[in-house]
Formats: sequence, C-alpha cells, structure tokens
Amino acid sequence: MHNMASVNAPTLQFKNSALFGIHPKSFICFETQNSSITKKPLVIEARANTRTESAKIRNRRMQKKYNGTATQPRLSVFCSDKQLYAMLVDDKNKKCLFYGSTLQKSIREDPPCSTLEAAQRVGEALVKACVDLNINEISSYDRNGVRRGERLQAFEIAISSYGFLPR
Repeated sequence: MHNMASVNAPTLQFKNSALFGIHPKSFICFETQNSSITKKPLVIEARANTRTESAKIRNRRMQKKYNGTATQPRLSVFCSDKQLYAMLVDDKNKKCLFYGSTLQKSIREDPPCSTLEAAQRVGEALVKACVDLNINEISSYDRNGVRRGERLQAFEIAISSYGFLPR
C-alpha cells in the first residue's frame, strides 16, 4: 500500500462528497503503459435496400392498395427454389378461396410429372376453381417480388387463357 502512494500519479479529490456523509479520499489514477492498443476509426455506412427487400416493401404497399373481394380476389403466387404456390385471397373476409401448389399429390402424381408441368396444372386447377366460384376477374396479380422463371411462366400461360393476365 505504501508503494502505491510513492508512485508519481495524479490524484483526484472530491470536495462536496462530505455533504452526503462520505469522507473525501484521494484516488490514484494510473496511465496504461500498453501502446499496442490501436484505436480504429468509427465507420458508418448507409445500407441501401437490397433487391429482395425493396420487392417485399413494394409488395406490402401493393397489398394495402389492392384488396381482394369474394367476386374479385387477389391472386398471390410464390415461387421457391423448387416449387410454386398459388392462392386466391379474399382480403375483405380474410379467406383463402383457392390454394394450389406443385407439392399436392392430386396435382403431382396423376399422372407423374415434372415441377414445370405441375405448375401448369396448378394454373389449370385455379381456372377450374374460378369457374366453380363464378370469378371472372382478379383485383391484382401478386408475384411477391419473384421474377418470372420457367415455372411462373408455365403457370401464367395456363391462367392467361382464362383472361386473368394480359397476353
């Protein structure tokens, strides 16, 4: 303890701590001798929306504008890496009027087919469901920010014959 007092270091004293019943003591501050610590500059980078994020933002904005009804539902399509999923959505009543995907056994296995042919069959099943539900028009076609690949084009060809999509 006596060795610390003999070190030539600055001391800090607090004068008004006696007001709170604490007696003032002197504190000894030591400077670090390690010079290997380097300070890195703080770099702040602005992060722009990536293409997928901006597509999602655009999709949410579109869903607010175009609400599906029972007579004019919203057609929502999503393509994953291997599959296609399609839904007719009635946003007013919060109901799904039709759901079809390339994973369904009724579409995929009768007769067995590739994913591309199954996507076309999903489109044909959608047209059949629209005829049964007396739906002649959709309020909006929602691709969920997905680009038009082979599966999506096969699906669109099947439903464009019914007049849902412009040729």
